[in-house]
Amino acid sequence: AAGAGFALRHSALGRALPHAVGARVPLAAALLLALVPVALLRLSSSGLPFAGTRATLSHAAGASRSKLSLAATKDKVKEDKKQEQDEKAQPRGAESVKIATRAEDYAQWYLDVIAAADLISDAPVRGCKVLRPNGFAIWENIQRFMDPKLRKMGVQNAYFPLLIPVSFLAKEAAHVEGFAKECAVVTHHRLKSVPAEMGPDGKMKLASVDVDPDSKLAEPFVVRPTSETIVWHMYGQWIKSYTDLPLKMNQWVNVMRWEMRTRPFLRSSEFLWQEGHTAHATKEDADQQARDALKLYIELAQDQLALPLFPGRKSDRERFAGADETYTIEALAQNGMAIQAGTSHFLGQNFAKAFDVTFETQEQTKEFVWATSWGVSTRLIGAIIMAHSDDTGIILPPVVAATQVVILPMFSKDPAIQANVLKAAEDLRDTLENNGIRVDIDYRVDVRPGAKFFTYERRGVPLRLELGPRDLEEGIAMGKRRTGGDKVKIQLSNAVEEVRAQLDGVLKDLRGRSDALRERLTTRIHSREEFDARLKEREIGMMKVPWGGNDEDEEKLQEDTGITLRCYPLQQDPVPEGEVCPLTGKPSRIWALFAKAY
Repeated sequence: AAGAGFALRHSALGRALPHAVGARVPLAAALLLALVPVALLRLSSSGLPFAGTRATLSHAAGASRSKLSLAATKDKVKEDKKQEQDEKAQPRGAESVKIATRAEDYAQWYLDVIAAADLISDAPVRGCKVLRPNGFAIWENIQRFMDPKLRKMGVQNAYFPLLIPVSFLAKEAAHVEGFAKECAVVTHHRLKSVPAEMGPDGKMKLASVDVDPDSKLAEPFVVRPTSETIVWHMYGQWIKSYTDLPLKMNQWVNVMRWEMRTRPFLRSSEFLWQEGHTAHATKEDADQQARDALKLYIELAQDQLALPLFPGRKSDRERFAGADETYTIEALAQNGMAIQAGTSHFLGQNFAKAFDVTFETQEQTKEFVWATSWGVSTRLIGAIIMAHSDDTGIILPPVVAATQVVILPMFSKDPAIQANVLKAAEDLRDTLENNGIRVDIDYRVDVRPGAKFFTYERRGVPLRLELGPRDLEEGIAMGKRRTGGDKVKIQLSNAVEEVRAQLDGVLKDLRGRSDALRERLTTRIHSREEFDARLKEREIGMMKVPWGGNDEDEEKLQEDTGITLRCYPLQQDPVPEGEVCPLTGKPSRIWALFAKAY
């Protein structure tokens, strides 16, 4: 069948077939006319005796024309329509996804952008997703950026167990309270086979598996929600003297938090992250380490990912369970909601005391160790999508894009010219790849250029290069940024520098848009009336308030309005003397940022 189809497509009759159909020759007759000579050709070439081929072919064709009935033609038309309806009913993959606009349905737009970019698929486990290659590549590139930076900070990669004894969590009271409701618990260590049997209703029950009640664990385990407890259990075995400090480790792992409401990348039951854990001899060193980790996150999120960012310090109520201080980077989505994009915690001596981790000082006294922990996760991918993407699809900063440049060789009917174009495209790819740029070539010659442009715009490729015969004669490729603007000429003789300049231009475009978004959606609040009026806006954004409230005031505000205190900005303007908090009526003491958040 495949051979017959190929022969049909490349035969004179095959090329004429669409014209025959257009001239109202019955489709079944046209197909039969095409396939009969192909079948005879196959028989003849196989060595079978076939005398009088031309006469027989002519006779067969004539007979076919006379015997095809109107009823058969109608049946074929019905069959074709049914097939067309069935095909329309089937999912066609990422390229068929129709993306809702941000204005009409922001939440659906977000899901559509993810689907159109082929980032994830649903998993058979509630709240979990499969990261497809396009999605996982973004996370891999975040790792590639961060790992060298972590090594410069003296941090080493390690791995700690996925399962943590429940008793470990109980050692730090605030910590267990913060995570108790999110923990997945392992209580047994094996299954047993259940044979097929006849049920009391007379129906046969199929063979299955069940938990073996005899395999109950002496102590249950939680599936890692975070690793402070297991890390500090081990640090207690490794740290004995001031010479063992500082001790800095990081791991790239998955964690499980049993979320009730999930949203791809932003909140899921299982997600990927890096978590750093450090131990120090002094409070000052530990707090500086937590701040240094935050600086790295700012460099990643603000400088490389171009997110509209608000670095700050969490309130007591929002601080990490078991921490003395939590530093944060808060990103702003295009709909005015906040996203906690990364946190760094100064843990004080809380975990050292819980796990009795002490060290001998130079003065030969015993002291508890000071600690930090810090992490960013695949939530960053959600922040990127919500901050940068448009109604066409995802827009990715070059540093994390799986493909930074796609080369599109234009089609030529002349085989020799086509070969030259493809060779030039491959040479260009090799040159760029040898200089650390991630490049793909789209070899499809049966797809129109417009359809290719559409594909790579939805995948968020930062730069596309079009290369045709005329471009090759000029020694150029035509470049187009995903962020828009006119096409530009890229000299093939200077491709590396000019492509890098265009990628830098994409990042500059994104930074400019983020700065404008942050400026437009940040409002300074002077009265409760201004605050309430802002809540009625479609895009609330960040509200900067001269805050004077406490934990109870903060909790009540959230219950009444759904607004949370995101952070106290690291860069603080002086609070005017005598300023009164517009939300509590108490004396203002610090500027705070409030927003609705994911």
